[in-house]
Order: sequence, then structure tokens, then C-alpha cells
Amino acid sequence: MIKNAEAILKQITQGVYVISVNNGKQKNAFTAAWVMQVSFDPLLICFSINPEHHSYSLLKKGGVCCISVLKKKQATVAAHFGKSSRQDKMAGYSWLETSTQAPALEDSLAYFDCRVDHYSDAGDHKLVICSVIDAAILNKGEPMLYRDTGDMDSSSDLYE
Repeated sequence: MIKNAEAILKQITQGVYVISVNNGKQKNAFTAAWVMQVSFDPLLICFSINPEHHSYSLLKKGGVCCISVLKKKQATVAAHFGKSSRQDKMAGYSWLETSTQAPALEDSLAYFDCRVDHYSDAGDHKLVICSVIDAAILNKGEPMLYRDTGDMDSSSDLYE
């Protein structure tokens, strides 16, 4: 095991996002930090998801998602959507309709409306490579960085 792995990995700059999914009947959203652009042409974005989570089964059935970029001061939003035990996590938040029907978080900096292109295995997670269908800047501000969230995701428990 790498000594101080958590602290070292936090040096990789990555944002914090809320990803919504829709299978045509049910919607859900979750917090993600492992998101990146992987291609210019076609425009592809990739994120990582735990296949044990409820949102993964919705994503597999619906094949659509919307990646909302969180603002620096939205730590409570990140924490809220990071919990997997909430029944209706989307209630109490304002959402924008998108062309894929996976909604965008209205108070976020920007969003990327996507269709799943393909999946790839990645250890204990799945990589989801998505074609960007639409995108927009919604609000001004600075993006939240993963390193600024501390141990919100309890990842320090994984590096003992």
C-alpha cells in the first residue's frame, strides 16, 4: 500500500459533480468526483460509478445522465447527494428539464446532458463513457474541488 495514499491522491485536481439518471420511470442523483473529458470529436465525458449503487441500475436501464458541475460553496449539496440511504434525494432541489430527461441541478455552475456510449470495468467501479448531447453554463462562480471536501466520502477508511 502507498504511504499517505489519500493525501497524495487529493493532489490530483478534480471537481465535484451531481450526476442525475433517469430510466424513464424513476430518477435519482449522486455525487461524483471522478469525471473527465476523454475526447473532442466526438465530445465524450467519462465518470466512475460504483455498480452496487441504485443509480447504476437506473443508468443501465435508461442510458442517459446529466452531469451538473457544483460550485465551491455547495458542500452541503455534495454531501446530500453523496448519501445512498436517502429515499427521494432529489426532492427539495430545483431541476431543469434536459433533452434526455435526466435533469440538471438548477443552482449548479453548468451541466452536460449525456447519453451513455459504453461502459468499462475499472476495479471496484465502472467507467461510463458518455456522448455529450447538450451543455450550458447556468451560474457564475468557481467549481468545487474534490480536495476541498475533506473526508466527506469517508475515503480515508479505504487507505488504512
